Amino acid sequence: MESLLVSGALTLTLFGMGFVFVFLALMVVVTSGMSILLAKIQPETNDAFALDSDPIIEIDEKTKTIIEAAIKMHTQR
Repeated sequence: MESLLVSGALTLTLFGMGFVFVFLALMVVVTSGMSILLAKIQPETNDAFALDSDPIIEIDEKTKTIIEAAIKMHTQR
């Protein structure tokens, strides 16, 4: 009787672990396939326009004085 329970428990454990393993392996395969498919479908992004822009932003004098005053007030606390 006891060996029948142990046998049933081991069978149930192996089927459960097998199901989880198959599910996770299938999920990895499907995710990788979707990634490859989207890489082919999605157009290549060209970052050349980002290099053309000037990283230095021009600030007018009024805004510059306001920022300087805010920094000065903050550091005086």
